[in-house]
Amino acid sequence: MKITLYSIIFFALVLVTGCGKDPVKKSSDEVKKSIIKKPAVPLEVVEERPKDSINSKNVTEFLTLYGNENKENLVLLKTRLGAIKIRLYEDTPLHRASFIFLSNMGYFDTTCFYRVVPDFVIQGGESERLDTQRFKARYERYKISPEFREGRKHKYGAVALARDWKNNPGKKSTAFEFYIVQNRKGAHHLDNEHTVFGEVISGFDTIDKIVNLKAGNDEWPLEDVFMKMEVVP
Repeated sequence: MKITLYSIIFFALVLVTGCGKDPVKKSSDEVKKSIIKKPAVPLEVVEERPKDSINSKNVTEFLTLYGNENKENLVLLKTRLGAIKIRLYEDTPLHRASFIFLSNMGYFDTTCFYRVVPDFVIQGGESERLDTQRFKARYERYKISPEFREGRKHKYGAVALARDWKNNPGKKSTAFEFYIVQNRKGAHHLDNEHTVFGEVISGFDTIDKIVNLKAGNDEWPLEDVFMKMEVVP
């Protein structure tokens, strides 16, 4: 009986002691497998063509399609000194489409007139603001092939795009910077050097106000003239 009683007590102590032990821990690999979820497989979604999917490689294709979908050819350029209404030419379709596109996307609303030269031009479409540079980076600073047309000359009020004069044998236009001829006799030495794609139809007094602003040695007005571009339906 004593042996049996001692045996019972011994086994009871073993069971009690065993119940107090820590449970067996999983290895670190096992723990990781229980926490990390397998990423869900994304569903294939067919999206419509983004409105601002232009880049340096699809310029002609994008602008041709955009121009077909957006037939407007009037824009109203508003400044603190007054407004300028511009008519865009239908026979320069890529330049017209680009100007309408950047206006609709709000690019020009981040820019100002950064060059004023009396008896020559006012030039806009640039600023030192970060959002202006972000726009250019997003669209990869795309350029447009020239669209020189007979009769589209640098007359008074002509609207044309700027371009690089170095390393640009094709005379491609920069899409972002434009100028308006302020000289009443025109600026015909630029004919067939820059694409003229529109003309001012009202607001010539505003052009004169802008061109006569005080400017620094870099021809940038001392007081910025920002713009707001509206496409006229």
